[in-house]
Amino acid sequence: MNSTPSAQPEARERALVLGGGGSTGNAWLIGVVAGLFDAGLDVTTADLTIGTSAGSTAAAQFAGASPTELFAAILAAAPEQKAGSAASDRSRVASRPVADHLARISAIIASSDDMADLRRRMGAAALDLAAASDGSWQKQWRATVAARLPSRQWPQRTVLITAVDARTGAPAVFDRHSGVDLADAVAASCASRLPYRVGDIPYLDGGYRSNAENADLAAGYARVLVLAPFGGRALTPVEWGNHLATQIDELRAHGSRVETISPDGSAEHMFGPNAMDLTLRPPAARTGYEQGTALAEPLAAFWR
Repeated sequence: MNSTPSAQPEARERALVLGGGGSTGNAWLIGVVAGLFDAGLDVTTADLTIGTSAGSTAAAQFAGASPTELFAAILAAAPEQKAGSAASDRSRVASRPVADHLARISAIIASSDDMADLRRRMGAAALDLAAASDGSWQKQWRATVAARLPSRQWPQRTVLITAVDARTGAPAVFDRHSGVDLADAVAASCASRLPYRVGDIPYLDGGYRSNAENADLAAGYARVLVLAPFGGRALTPVEWGNHLATQIDELRAHGSRVETISPDGSAEHMFGPNAMDLTLRPPAARTGYEQGTALAEPLAAFWR
């Protein structure tokens, strides 16, 4: 099994980067792309698509259904909470599991020397949690991820899905030539707490590779569109050099034109600690759709 991406095709014009951001981040990504699509700009035809965590799910979903269909499915899946209800309160407190997980990550970051050290420590912590579990999570998680994908087949266009080897902390990138099922690649990229095994190798969330976007993988592409549900924010120190802004500077320094879309300020309560709140998926998708619709015309010259 090969988790190193194969050689890129000759066409290196347009790259689409779909960042991580939990359940609401996935909904927002779909909303943005659907808004662009319905306004006449189809970014799903990019020569390269990079998907990390929630972005890997979106990348796989775009391979099997149109952005319009995916957007409609989010709106139809669950009713939104009424305005003014406790569930829609912008001052809501993150659920205990999410808060505990963020606290664990912050503690591990504080004890780490750099990204490589952080990946190793995160992997070790995840393997310890797995050893203490009953082992049922793997099967359940794969079924959950597979059910989200309209197609289980890798697209012919180049899609890279990021992950991290939990044993060594080594970055991993899957594509259609890696010998890994699409559902397994996505499940690995979204494994933020417990490791997901592909063959004999346990993998962790692709957001631990570098950051929630991994835009550095678009190096060499002329135009790079980055969709960042977390707005490029990272918990790691800036001096580690892995923040999105640093990666964008490096892409531009090597000749790439880069545009970034992030949720606007009024939508910040839908992300971060609340990123796994399923009741926020419809409003997150609508927020993304409005942004995509508004940005389609300004982005058309850049993308085309």
